[in-house]
Amino acid sequence: METTFIVDANAGKLARWLRMMGYDTLFFSDIEDGHLVDIALREGRVVLTRDSQIARRRPVANGQLKVILTSSDDPEEQLRQVICELQLDCCSRQFTRCLECNQSLAPRSRDEVADIVPPYVFRTQDQYMQCPSCLRIYWQGTHWQRMKKALEKVCRGDDGRAP
Repeated sequence: METTFIVDANAGKLARWLRMMGYDTLFFSDIEDGHLVDIALREGRVVLTRDSQIARRRPVANGQLKVILTSSDDPEEQLRQVICELQLDCCSRQFTRCLECNQSLAPRSRDEVADIVPPYVFRTQDQYMQCPSCLRIYWQGTHWQRMKKALEKVCRGDDGRAP
């Protein structure tokens, strides 16, 4: 079964990192702890937070709910912690989810995006993905390359080894 996540505002940037890796990750910037826990229980999600009050709740104590209390303010360190604790796959599904709304991306042909992407992008790129929900278009340009390098750095860890 694939690991899915729910992230609260205390660890918000972590949601984007996990989405970059292809993990289904809900993010809430303003949600009551009880409601967040209810969603996580109902959907079988792991809660990622810096809020120690969530980690003290009864469903966590009795083993119904997995919570990872991140120990750092730094999103990259938070990601390293989650990767290590859950032995996450960093590579196989990278860039398959919308970074904004978490939907799985769908391939699009050049013809389908011809009138949507900037002319330079259309001339230089052959592969495109689109979010079926927010309609955002993704391609493997320089921004993608920077994100991929940053993700590889985080997944390697400071010492150059995989976590």
